[in-house]
Amino acid sequence: MTVRRLLALPLLAAVLSGCGIRPTEVPTDFGAAPSQVQCSPAEPDVSAQASRGLPVQVFLLCGSSLVAVDRTVRVPDGSPDSQRRVLVAQGLLDQLAATPSAAEKDAGYTTAVRGGMTVTGPRPGDPDDTLRLSYPPGDLTSFALAQLVCTFSDSTAAGGDGSVILGGPGKEPLRRYECTDEVRSRPGTEQPPSGPVTGG
Repeated sequence: MTVRRLLALPLLAAVLSGCGIRPTEVPTDFGAAPSQVQCSPAEPDVSAQASRGLPVQVFLLCGSSLVAVDRTVRVPDGSPDSQRRVLVAQGLLDQLAATPSAAEKDAGYTTAVRGGMTVTGPRPGDPDDTLRLSYPPGDLTSFALAQLVCTFSDSTAAGGDGSVILGGPGKEPLRRYECTDEVRSRPGTEQPPSGPVTGG
């Protein structure tokens, strides 16, 4: 008798536990689960993109982080290296300022970079890899500066070490910026590390 009672205990426990409410991640009686930001638009046709220009990547905002998105920029054949670098930088800037596509919007992408900004090369006395914006970098929002720095530093517009020297239209000092994992994951609170630039 005692043995039979002991054998029945696990069965009784299983029956009783089945009376509880099991947790579920998706509500079944209260409509569909809320939509989640995906940050993964449909994969672009790389061969089609290449036919339209130089394949590049720009960093857009998705949720609270930066995510690389494929784009193309036009660079005329035979452009000198110095001019080519500025043309690429302007193309990247234009892509950052462009309204995300419908698919990208649906996936949660936005941009903090405003249109109308231009970029030029170094002035006399600037280092050769300087990029001067028509708007002071220090006056950009944290998000816009992070997008610019990470996009430029991940392209042929950057210096050989992956950093980028940015200046504005005035006499404000040049600064060398870097894109870090912290900046990519928290562009609203993490400023791109930067330091003063001296000499040309």
